[in-house]
Amino acid sequence: MKNNKIQYLSIKVNNLDIFYREAGTKDAPVILLLHGYPTSSHMFRNLIPILSEQYHIIAPDLPGFGFSEAKSHDQFQYTFDNMANTVQALIDKMEIKCFALYVFDYGAPTGFRIAMANPEKITAIISQNGNAYEEGLSDEWNPIRNYWEHPTKANRESLKDFVSKEATRFSYYHGASNPSLIAPEAYSLDQFFLDRPGNIEIQLDLVLDYRTNVALYPRFQEYFRKYQPPFLAVWGNKDPYFLPVGAEAYKRDMPKAIVKFYDTGHFALETHCKEIGNDMLNFFK
Repeated sequence: MKNNKIQYLSIKVNNLDIFYREAGTKDAPVILLLHGYPTSSHMFRNLIPILSEQYHIIAPDLPGFGFSEAKSHDQFQYTFDNMANTVQALIDKMEIKCFALYVFDYGAPTGFRIAMANPEKITAIISQNGNAYEEGLSDEWNPIRNYWEHPTKANRESLKDFVSKEATRFSYYHGASNPSLIAPEAYSLDQFFLDRPGNIEIQLDLVLDYRTNVALYPRFQEYFRKYQPPFLAVWGNKDPYFLPVGAEAYKRDMPKAIVKFYDTGHFALETHCKEIGNDMLNFFK
């Protein structure tokens, strides 16, 4: 019997309460959905019903995001290594033997660490505007690159608008082919969590640590070349942060990779969820 109902659950891993959404029958193949900045598993609210007809879906909120525990940055080190360690602990505790990975934005470097650590468990990878190539980074990253190279207090302070309401709306609306399809509760919920006391320091710690992801790009690419996982890139082609050339670059290391573009921005699921869901189901076949 199919179980399309989404359950809203919590699990204790690495001394953190991690919230996750789960749907689909337990004996179906697993797809692990990893969100990005500045959102949460809420971004998958429309995709999960499409996929859970045939698959077992698990979508956690990363530490410091959504409904997962957000310890202060003095109590928990917000790095992408620790993000991956937390997801790994969830995989281990839930005894997930094999799974496909859907990665978006911050979920990409988190998920690619998971893939490198568990090559035997990965059945496929879907990257939705999740980058692994330097040419995929747009000029929007220049102020952040400056912070990586010169991590001064002044440069950190200069990035505080990164978590502003205006920046969040920009990430949703820039390049969206049909802005009327963007649900206001999506960016409003993201902003609610961003505005929590102390959250700005969490986000600025992660912004600084993002440099470790760029440093790992060659290792991610080596993994792609060695293991050749079935790979689908689904990309909003007007993304202000991750350029289409970054999606095309995957084919350099995985010649059989499929790359699909949609006429929209960073949050492609807001405007093209049905198309992406159907392309994923066809890919999995």
